[in-house]
Amino acid sequence: MFARVNSFGVQGLSGFAVTAEADISGGLPQFSIVGLPDSAVKEAADRVRSAAKNLGFAWPASRITVNLAPARLRKTGPVYDLPVLLALLCASGQLPSLDERFAFVGELSLNGALRPVTGMLPMALAAAKAGVTHLFVPAENAAEAAAVEGLTVLGAADAAQVAAHLRGEAQLAPAPRRPFVPAGGPDVPDFADVRGQLAARRGLEIAAAGGHNLLMIGPPGTGKSMLAKRMPGILPPLTQEEAVECTSICSVAGLLPAGSGLVGQRPFRSPHHSVSAAALAGGGANARPGEVSLAHNGVLFLDELPEFHRDALEVLRQPVEDGKVTVSRAAATVTYPSRFILLAAMNPCRCGYFGHPTRACTCTPSAIEAYRRRVSGPLLDRIDLHVEVGPVQYSELAGSEKGECSADIRKRVVAARAVQTARYACDGIRCNGELSGQLLRKYCQPDAAAAALLQAAFDKLGLSARAYDRILKVSRTIADLAGCEQIGAAHLAEALQYRSLDRKYWYDK
Repeated sequence: MFARVNSFGVQGLSGFAVTAEADISGGLPQFSIVGLPDSAVKEAADRVRSAAKNLGFAWPASRITVNLAPARLRKTGPVYDLPVLLALLCASGQLPSLDERFAFVGELSLNGALRPVTGMLPMALAAAKAGVTHLFVPAENAAEAAAVEGLTVLGAADAAQVAAHLRGEAQLAPAPRRPFVPAGGPDVPDFADVRGQLAARRGLEIAAAGGHNLLMIGPPGTGKSMLAKRMPGILPPLTQEEAVECTSICSVAGLLPAGSGLVGQRPFRSPHHSVSAAALAGGGANARPGEVSLAHNGVLFLDELPEFHRDALEVLRQPVEDGKVTVSRAAATVTYPSRFILLAAMNPCRCGYFGHPTRACTCTPSAIEAYRRRVSGPLLDRIDLHVEVGPVQYSELAGSEKGECSADIRKRVVAARAVQTARYACDGIRCNGELSGQLLRKYCQPDAAAAALLQAAFDKLGLSARAYDRILKVSRTIADLAGCEQIGAAHLAEALQYRSLDRKYWYDK
């Protein structure tokens, strides 16, 4: 007796079709699972046997072989419990043959209840692409899978409900597809609470408007971390495409709350400086996404940047430059998206008071240089804006006047992003921060005065080619915020002042 049931697995952010084939033949009772399973899949034999007995199904006293095809792809996790059980029930004649357009995913508990699984959204996307019409999933995964168009998602609390539906005894209700509505202003602190720091506020606005990386440099207590935590409040709302990407990553990483649909807010990740290189880039036995991917379409904030391990910081080079990261492990090699705004903060020296107007720095020149060198030049080159954050004056702290609120800043950011979306509609990019190559030359042409200023700055500061490109990108964003079609000298001059670490006087304060 033979039966097959459709299912799906996930590798990286890509779902793939899996067929659970069950064969019941004569011989001594034995249950084996083949098809390149990992240990969690092999343990399905015990879960399926207990679930079948506790649900009142007859367990075949025969030789049982289950194959998870295709055998060339490694099967990981407990997602195949439900299809394995149904394949056995069909092979033993306890269930009718199943429609080829049906697919099943779910982990079984010993009493037959269905537990939620990770990676449901990528599997649902693959199911819709493969022509599946009905996808049976655990009830807690139904809202996530129902975000996929053209797919009828049926959530069940246990395998008995699935069996009753397949027999025609009690029909499961399709999960409603919720329309995607991006969240409003995130529930984060407001920029109105920030006193002073006009340069830093302006830098953050530019970074949000163009998708640029930003580094804040200043003494302790000047508000660098406070400013960074307000960054999500001025970012533009997620598009549906971006929401699907963010939700897929959270789902694979197991960070999506049970019963939730598409993520509505941009991520903000802030790992501790003791984080390892593998935790940043991704890894583990199954090559799970790291912080750079969890921050995709959002912000990755690194506080006390020089305190991070050198190898961890160097891992950031490829994701910052390419917008993706490739994780290679023995089990698999996967590529995750990692298009994020890198937001970092650091002190100017180890004691923190180099360049402070009232407090003396206790570090030697060599110690200051060594501290700054803990962040490599190639990584600094990949940061578009270097903003100096100085001490706040007493009059600003004690005054009653509030700063501009996040909602007003966000309106300007959204307007600038709308201009960029229209400009790059046919170019496959979303914002100025993603410009490169021919597109950079096409859209970032300065006028004559701006070109002369840029040449003078390039010769005097000894800028690298990458720094040259990033100055043009920032100038393009400043021009967009000002509503100008061409980059002018004023836009370029402002962009140049955000390259603090390229100016020699920074070391001579």
